[in-house]
Amino acid sequence: MCKKILFYLSLITLCLSCSTKQTYTDALIIKGGTIIDVSNNGTSFNDLTDKAIIIKADTIFNIVDAVSLSSEQDNIIDASGKYIMPGLTDGFAVINNQNYANAFLYMGITDVIGVESFRRGKFYHDANPSPNIHMLESVGDTPVSNQQILDSIHKLYNNGIEVLLMMYKLTPSQLELAHNEAKKLGMGTIGELGFTSYKKGMNLGVDTFVHTTRYSLDVAPDSMAVKVAEQPFSNDLGSPKWRYYQYLTNLKEGNKALVNHAKNLGNSNSYIMPTFGLLYLDMPFSKNPWNEKIASIIDINDVNRPADKITGKHNYPPEELAAYQKLGFNELMIEKTYYKNGAHYISGSGTDVWGTMPGISLHQELEVLSYIGLTNREVLATSTSNFNDAFGLRFGKIVSGFKANILILDNNPLDDIKHLKGSKILILNGVQIDLKALLKN
Repeated sequence: MCKKILFYLSLITLCLSCSTKQTYTDALIIKGGTIIDVSNNGTSFNDLTDKAIIIKADTIFNIVDAVSLSSEQDNIIDASGKYIMPGLTDGFAVINNQNYANAFLYMGITDVIGVESFRRGKFYHDANPSPNIHMLESVGDTPVSNQQILDSIHKLYNNGIEVLLMMYKLTPSQLELAHNEAKKLGMGTIGELGFTSYKKGMNLGVDTFVHTTRYSLDVAPDSMAVKVAEQPFSNDLGSPKWRYYQYLTNLKEGNKALVNHAKNLGNSNSYIMPTFGLLYLDMPFSKNPWNEKIASIIDINDVNRPADKITGKHNYPPEELAAYQKLGFNELMIEKTYYKNGAHYISGSGTDVWGTMPGISLHQELEVLSYIGLTNREVLATSTSNFNDAFGLRFGKIVSGFKANILILDNNPLDDIKHLKGSKILILNGVQIDLKALLKN
């Protein structure tokens, strides 16, 4: 009798088990592997294994136990033994042509916060395939009235701009006006300030600040900051900008103003985006970007102030080169100070000025973030989940409802950040991209 009861119970359990197996129609499935946890600025360690990511159209539909899939399920990518994470984001870059778009994708970058300028050139919006583009535009490049600021923000928003870059000429009250209006509209905000202190920007809750050499302006005397704001882009070594750069170059570790600014950054909710790529070529450990495989499709004439193809360094005049090398070296000390005091980071390459290159220079940024002390998991977060945390934009995480932009890596980037550049599968908006085809010029 007992044996019969056990038999029937086993049969019922088997039937129930079979009935819970599920088949997903019109779906792409990523089964197995390790889903790397990049949440909480890279301080969470809850990696997932034995899961299946269900993708419908361009969106992550659900994440389920792999064993719950029916044996009849089709369209499966077997990720067993591999490492899964969100696609990378470049937080400050231009795409000038199709080859640029290919280079970003080849290097695992699925989202770009797009910027165009007189040095970077026009943004090319017709690339196919292309990373997802989230355009950035600025207010405050020149002195304007409050009403002009509001009118500009609404015009930008209506034209699809997702991120507002708030610039040097905004006064403190105008920065507050611009930031608050942008947030009402659901836009992200970036500060590149001059007439207003970065401490004021932190107090207002500006989402992020860009460029080490810019958001370190609070370390300098107020009179110097005002002069930089009046003439922020001169390359003349005698300009206010370069006198300020020389001030940063001569800063010593433990400088009181530097430490105070670092503590302010660490105690704020604002993120910082160093754009290390702008000075990477002038750092002692830099590698030749032209040696990257994807560099073969990049025209050197498209890049602003490119690296020499043989040396991988800038061919600047000796005095200018020495100045940039000294600045780049001290920038590392400055950012180590910020990180030690709790600053949170997002990553952006600055492509394509000062020799920065599409796709390649974001990995330079990640390399230097690792160099200044971030753990590999924290580095991954700077280019993925932190963009959602900073701006509220719905990408950079492997969760239901987010865009299906996913990297499936052969080797674990937590062991070595270089594995991000290794063998991979790239899912862009729910579709697997042919990486070899991207190498065709």
